[in-house]
Amino acid sequence: MGMFMKVNTRLFGEIDVQEDKIINIDKGIIGFPDMKLFTLVFDSEKDDKNIMWFQSLDEPAFAMPVVVPNDIIEDYNPTIEDELLQPLGELTPENTYVLVTVKVPRNIEEMTINLKAPIIINTDTLIGGQIIVEDDVEVRFPVYDLLKKGECKIFGRFW
Repeated sequence: MGMFMKVNTRLFGEIDVQEDKIINIDKGIIGFPDMKLFTLVFDSEKDDKNIMWFQSLDEPAFAMPVVVPNDIIEDYNPTIEDELLQPLGELTPENTYVLVTVKVPRNIEEMTINLKAPIIINTDTLIGGQIIVEDDVEVRFPVYDLLKKGECKIFGRFW
């Protein structure tokens, strides 16, 4: 077990982050290029472990909900230029972790996920990046109807 870093977050209060759980996003995320260090936080008060929070360690007030896209769209496999993935190191199916951001507006029926700009993490090196994919996929893919019909694996306990 490595060193711990204490972070006082807006959503979770003070948390301990293990050094080996810090994800380095060298170029930052879209709209926030200065935020480079993140960790994944799970809401321990809820049984649902599918929604995670991509918590900034540079700006503790910033956290955004993320999910594994294949839990919603089973065959999500975006096309990404190799040169965009090179900074992440050697990626294999075993060490590649893909997340997409979730937008949850006041009207839950308008909830969407961003399929166009996934966050890709090399779990061996903990180096990641938010990358714009080549495919013609939606930035705001609606998920409410899929959830309501039970056609995806996440958020099941809400319906």
